[in-house]
Amino acid sequence: MTKFYISIFCLLFANKTMAQIDPKTIDIARDRWGVPHIFAKTDAQVSYGLAYAHAEDDFKTIQELALSAKAMLGQHYGKNGAIIDFVVQLIRAKEQVDAHYDQDVSAAYKAVMEGYCQGINDYAAKHPHEVLVKGLFPVTAKEMTRGFVLSNASFGGIDRALKAILGGKVPTPTQLSGSGSNAFAFNSSKTKDGKTYLNINSHQPLEGPVAWYEAHLCSEEGLNILGGLFPGAPTVLHGCNENLGWAHTVNYHDKMDIFQLEINPKNKLQYKMDGQWKTLEERKIKLSIKGLPFNITKKIYWSDYGPTLIADKGTYSLRFAGLFDIRAGEQWYKMNKAKNFNEFYEALKMTAITGFNIVYADRFDTIFYVSNGKIPLRNKQYNWQNTLPGDTSATVWQGFHLLQDLPQLLNPKAGYVFNTNNTPFNATAPNENLKNENFDATMGIETFELNRSQRFMELIAQYDKVSFEDFKTIKYDRQLPKKFSYLTDVNPFFDLDPTLYPDIASQIAQLKHWNHRSDLDNSDVSVFIVSYIYLKDKFAKTGENPYRKLREDECVAALRHTKAYLNKHFGTTIVPLGTLQFHVRGNVALPVVGMPDVLAAIDTKPYKDGKIRASNGESYIELVKFEKGKLPEIESVNAYGASNHADSPHYTDQMELYINQKTKKMTLDKATVLKEATRIYHPGE
Repeated sequence: MTKFYISIFCLLFANKTMAQIDPKTIDIARDRWGVPHIFAKTDAQVSYGLAYAHAEDDFKTIQELALSAKAMLGQHYGKNGAIIDFVVQLIRAKEQVDAHYDQDVSAAYKAVMEGYCQGINDYAAKHPHEVLVKGLFPVTAKEMTRGFVLSNASFGGIDRALKAILGGKVPTPTQLSGSGSNAFAFNSSKTKDGKTYLNINSHQPLEGPVAWYEAHLCSEEGLNILGGLFPGAPTVLHGCNENLGWAHTVNYHDKMDIFQLEINPKNKLQYKMDGQWKTLEERKIKLSIKGLPFNITKKIYWSDYGPTLIADKGTYSLRFAGLFDIRAGEQWYKMNKAKNFNEFYEALKMTAITGFNIVYADRFDTIFYVSNGKIPLRNKQYNWQNTLPGDTSATVWQGFHLLQDLPQLLNPKAGYVFNTNNTPFNATAPNENLKNENFDATMGIETFELNRSQRFMELIAQYDKVSFEDFKTIKYDRQLPKKFSYLTDVNPFFDLDPTLYPDIASQIAQLKHWNHRSDLDNSDVSVFIVSYIYLKDKFAKTGENPYRKLREDECVAALRHTKAYLNKHFGTTIVPLGTLQFHVRGNVALPVVGMPDVLAAIDTKPYKDGKIRASNGESYIELVKFEKGKLPEIESVNAYGASNHADSPHYTDQMELYINQKTKKMTLDKATVLKEATRIYHPGE
């Protein structure tokens, strides 16, 4: 394309809502690992540089987020994409943003969002052959904000709720779960060197729209942070700046309420509310699906509660906190900019991020934990753990709990806080933990433990004080606890009598012999993992509740499957984990340790020839050591590398570090970054 046409294309794509950012005012410094370090005078310019650098590495995934935010994903992914487009319109993401963006979002954050969008639009203009769908660009700040609305709904469990309603199985909150993660922080009373440690270790999918991208953002307006973010995010979502850092884990308080409406038998669009018939708001939407020469028209509904579905077994409405706040991105921005705990806590008071535990540490030796969320103030006369009656304004909650209402711990005497997706009532030493009975029961705060929480407690009990190497040893542990704490009780596997089942006696013997570790040379663990996958797939297909004790017949069926599976693919049932489980990208396939719900967790999907490959779990890892008066010492690793392009040297260059449970040194020091950078350039050069 000639320079003339590129110039015209850039003009057409230009973001008209703000003064145009000059790319020459932004420096992108790529380190030896390809990680972008963005330097500029203003936060908005840095956001532009982030957008451009991220697009260089993974423009496709950023576009997928933009397509979903604009309800255009069906034009790229067909029917599956159209489902997301339906949800975006069902929850009225556009209407929410249009109604609240101008007055609720600060000018500073609007500038950041607009800078980000200009960066994406400029990249699209210069690389039109990479654009997935005609008409996607330009994107606007309001449109990208819809992505946060969709994310809040997704992490609240809307996808599982919709599937259950349409499938005739209305969910309870225990079924609305998400991905796992680990986070812990130790202060000087628990560390041998008197420094403060933070483990940032979210367990996310290794690829796709919620896989972590690492970046360093540095402006002259006080922004200097390194961490992980998702495609479409204009700031870091968890990481550390010069003074402090934080980690997120998924929490399971009651994020979404489901209401069954009483429908007028004479009019299916009328529902009873406080003794009166009211009419559902009805709208027609159009879904554009790749491959179809015409649009599909669907109807969506809205009640006093919110989004409403008319299903075969009833009419149900959904209500969740994400319907009422579009400022999640701005809260993360303020967390990025915080210089101390007071400023960080002030940012948390927004409660715009509707979920996620937060584990915090800083250079001033402060550690903190909160089971964060935007939690409704609910009428205590109702059982909010089940489907609610949708015929009374008494269940139409309006307000929300303040931050101080939520479970939180500041500087416990034990010197540590942690969360591994377990109950917030086990977050430090037993004698300092919070009590469930002191919190509003309608919050639906989780009370369960997991293998990772139990194992962490076993490990921490062995140390009076920890070194940084001890800290890493705990983080990378691949041992299950003495007593299993899977939400599905798997203990019946280990109670099987081999004399009753001679055909699988050797597999039963392997399980009884297993040391509960997930090392590469361990063949006993392979029997458990294949059986675990079999049962997981079975429950997913049948829709059975997996959160119960396994029956003996289920264990027997799983082991018979495992015996046949291993013999078919490997010719034996003595299969070391390193022969079964791999970390794969492109033509690189490396044996990898770990298994579901150990601290160094790995979930898998089928690979080839009976082998399995890592798909979720250990992803972006950032380990931080804080010391007063100094920049933090940072180590990190990503699952694959900084680039999503197969022809890039950074497509797979962190895989060896990852499978060997090693890290790379990182820094927030601008002079060091610029001195050691392999390339420094302006966006578009």
